[in-house]
Amino acid sequence: MSIAPVRLDEVAGMTTGVCVVGEGRPVLALHGWGGSIQSFWPVAERLAPKGYQVHLLDLPGFGQSELPPATWGVGDYAGFVLAYLDAAQLGRAALIGHSFGGRISLMLAADHSARFSRMVLAAGAGLRTPPNLKQVMRSGFSRTVRKGLSALHMNGLRDRLRESYNQRYASEDFLNAGPLRDTFIRVIEEDLTAYAERVPLPTLLIWGDQDQETPLWQGRRFEQIMPDAGLVVFAGAGHFAYLERLNETIHIVDHFLGGGE
Repeated sequence: MSIAPVRLDEVAGMTTGVCVVGEGRPVLALHGWGGSIQSFWPVAERLAPKGYQVHLLDLPGFGQSELPPATWGVGDYAGFVLAYLDAAQLGRAALIGHSFGGRISLMLAADHSARFSRMVLAAGAGLRTPPNLKQVMRSGFSRTVRKGLSALHMNGLRDRLRESYNQRYASEDFLNAGPLRDTFIRVIEEDLTAYAERVPLPTLLIWGDQDQETPLWQGRRFEQIMPDAGLVVFAGAGHFAYLERLNETIHIVDHFLGGGE
C-alpha cells in the first residue's frame, strides 16, 4: 500500500499537513478522529485518475499538523477548513467526511452550502446517543463521590478515582486524546441534528451495518432528517466501511459525484 505524499503548508496561521492529487473536479476529504491524510489516501489515489483533484488535510492536532491553539469545537475546525479552501483558491468543491470529519462536513454544508456541490458522509458522526439508565446512574454516582472528596480536600484520591473511572468506561478515543482531551469532550457533546436538518446538498451516506462507533441507526436517522440524502449499507462492514469495501466505495462515489464530468 502506498503512502500519501504530504507537504507542510501554513493554514490559518498553523503548520498543516496537506496532500493534493489529480486534476479535475475538486474534492475535499476530511478524516476521522485520530486519523490523518493517510486515512483517505486509498480513496484519493483511486478517485484522482477518474477526473478529480482530491485535497486531503491533516486536521489540527492530527498527522503532521499543529495542535489547535485552544480548546476547539466543531465550528473552529469548520473555520479552519474554510481557511484552507480560501488559501487553495477553491471556490466550490465536493465534500467527503468520515466520522469526526463528518461532523465538520455537516456544519460546513449547512452554513456554507455555496462552497460545496455534493457531500459524502462515511459513518458520519454528529448525532448524540442518549445514555441508558445504567450509564446515567453510574456517572451520577461517580460525580457525587468525586464532589464529596473535593469537599474533604482529598483531591489526590478524587483524581485517582476519576482516572480509574475513565480507564474502565471511557472511549478509546478519549483515552488516547492526550492534549486534545478537552477538545474531544467539547466536540462529542455537540449535537448536530439541527445542522443535518438544513443541509441543502445532495448527500450520500455510506455505512457498515457492524459499525460500533457510529451505529447504523445513526445513518438511517440522517437519511430521515436530511432534505436530500440516500443511504448505502455495506453488510458485514464496520466503522471504516469505506476502506473495507474500497472498490465499491470508489464506484459509488464516482457515480454520485458525476463521473468527474
